[in-house]
Amino acid sequence: MNSKRKILLLISFAVSLTLIKHHFRIKKQLQKISLCWDHEAEEPQLSDWFNPKKRPDVVTTTNWLAPVIWEETYNRQVLENHYKRLNITIGLVVWATGKFTGQDLKQFIQSANEHFMTGHNVIFYILMDDFSRLPPIELGPLRTFKLLAVLKDKVWDDFNVICMKNLHMYILKYIQHEVDFLFSMSVNQIFKHEFGVETLGKSVAQLHAWWYFENAKNFPYERRSKSAAFIPFGKGDFYYHSAIFGGTPYEVLTFTVEYEKGVTDDIENELISTYERHLNKYFFINKPTKLLSPEYNWDPTFRTPPQIKHIKIAWKSKGI
Repeated sequence: MNSKRKILLLISFAVSLTLIKHHFRIKKQLQKISLCWDHEAEEPQLSDWFNPKKRPDVVTTTNWLAPVIWEETYNRQVLENHYKRLNITIGLVVWATGKFTGQDLKQFIQSANEHFMTGHNVIFYILMDDFSRLPPIELGPLRTFKLLAVLKDKVWDDFNVICMKNLHMYILKYIQHEVDFLFSMSVNQIFKHEFGVETLGKSVAQLHAWWYFENAKNFPYERRSKSAAFIPFGKGDFYYHSAIFGGTPYEVLTFTVEYEKGVTDDIENELISTYERHLNKYFFINKPTKLLSPEYNWDPTFRTPPQIKHIKIAWKSKGI
């Protein structure tokens, strides 16, 4: 065996050992956090606030019996009464890096301040790679923000991997102790109407406006069988949008772990898939407990069909 091959084998062994240690460390952390979340912020009975028959024109319940939230299907007052008694806090992580800072972040925070979980405790976690580009921020009552640095990684240079590793770190350090529910959103969005407590749940996925009205056979899933994000033809439920996802801190943390594992597996197979395809694979295996209709993230450059009655967030797809 030549010296170069020996070196490569040693490097491979070292990387494998590091990943194994990392896996068991994360498993212990997840188990510890899971115990903390077993008795927190219980959701009200679905039948008390959700009426799928109100919208016969759209899919309102999945085949695994998760609600799909559309305008007119929910009674927000029942939910408000429930969550006000619990005095919950909701976290919103927004990624403001690279070109998406300044005006984009200002519009996002201003609109979220007006429409995101009004009347409840909210913490905006703003993750930036350049604090000098932070615009002036004014928030209403019950709202605060925390500025967190997007830390570079010695191993990874993929933006999405770096973001998820940072989110993982900050959930463990701070967020899990501060909020009951957590959303992660991209900054190129503007809140238009109330994004309220009807969106809260253990695991929340956003249906993609571009693909909701398309045939499922055309969904842009990862089709290469060797990829960790692979979903075979004929399989899959919906196509989910990576611009919004959420749930309890534990569920969000679990996704960050699975995402990093999936990317690592792909690299070992000399493959690269997209962040959104990994997210879709995750929700294919781990079914979300609540789905948000395209009303919660609509692309205004599209013609608005009659099923979209009340746009909650406008997604600025141009320039992405």
